[in-house]
Amino acid sequence: MVPGSFVFHRPALAESIMAGLTGEGLIDYSGGLFLAAPRRTGKSTFLRQDLMPACEQRGWEVVYVDLWTNRHIDPGLLIERAIMAKLQAYAPRIKKLLSAAGVDSVSLHQTLTWDLSQPALPDKATLAEALQALHEASGRLVVLFVDEAQHALSSELGMNTMFALKAARDALTLGVEQPGLRLVFTGSSRDKLAQLVLSRDQPFFGNTVTPFPLLSSDFVEAFTQHVNAKLAPGNTFKVTDVAQAFERMGHRPELLWDVIKRVALELGQASDLGKLLQQGAEAVQADYLAIFQSDFDQLPGLQQAILFVLARASADKRPFTPFTQDTLKEIQARAGRKSKPAPSTIQRGLESLREKGLVWRSGRGVYALEDSGMGEWLLSEDNNHQPSNPDTRKK
Repeated sequence: MVPGSFVFHRPALAESIMAGLTGEGLIDYSGGLFLAAPRRTGKSTFLRQDLMPACEQRGWEVVYVDLWTNRHIDPGLLIERAIMAKLQAYAPRIKKLLSAAGVDSVSLHQTLTWDLSQPALPDKATLAEALQALHEASGRLVVLFVDEAQHALSSELGMNTMFALKAARDALTLGVEQPGLRLVFTGSSRDKLAQLVLSRDQPFFGNTVTPFPLLSSDFVEAFTQHVNAKLAPGNTFKVTDVAQAFERMGHRPELLWDVIKRVALELGQASDLGKLLQQGAEAVQADYLAIFQSDFDQLPGLQQAILFVLARASADKRPFTPFTQDTLKEIQARAGRKSKPAPSTIQRGLESLREKGLVWRSGRGVYALEDSGMGEWLLSEDNNHQPSNPDTRKK
């Protein structure tokens, strides 16, 4: 969770999720788990350190792909490569079981001939067939983890891959005695991940996005104990002070570690550590938010207004419809313009915001903030500058 030797495991959470994946838990995730949490809150670390190892210990075949690691390769292709890499690992067994002819080529699933030395699927093969082959070759339940899955929505191939995974899920779970596939999608933005489940034309319509449980008091206690073990007796941190700093950091372990390092450089005495910790948290938070401030200040007024209206729509959990009359009026009012901007002007503004890495768009034209933290900052800044007495506000 943080640099160094400290590792915080969450076995109970992993067991709860696995129970849901098998359909045995209080909440049924057998149709797919869609797990959302802000960036840097420990979601991917939990997958790699706890959930995936627990799945493997249960005897499941784990396939993992992070769509954030290489954004220059189409997300659909990254998913294909991850599945094919697993199939390649079973190539000797597949060849033996299916009486292969040749060194690299083997007949798999009906009459297809696959070259297992290649990273991509054969032209006529489907993801459902690839996952079926992996299930049969391994003899295990296949659990596919797609981290930062929202990036699949940014390309046509990525969207097609999501529909293909839905078809694979149905083929390997419906009408069979032993399910062959479970799907886990994670994302750093609830708004983005929800695009997979919200409307009837989306591949996983009917599913829901589950908030990832953030690290809390048990993490803080373990982390504080770990840090204090490296300090001189009588010059240690209080759990309550660390908890306050962690909450200020938005429950982000790496930012908490940055605070601790700042305090360590101050070499304060025991009576000063609580105060130093608070000051360090304020400084790290200021550095973090200064990035949002800098990006926002460099925008033209209209783009600032678009960004704010988008943030407000997200906070209200309503779709952002940039070209409707109501939204145009809202942007107009926010920008202080005398007339409504034309839809073409809004389109250019959104494209500029995308190029600057502030706005994300799905392949079907749905917009969301690239970093949900900026939306929280925008609305917080707006509230901080509102008069406390509504009667004193400008009419």
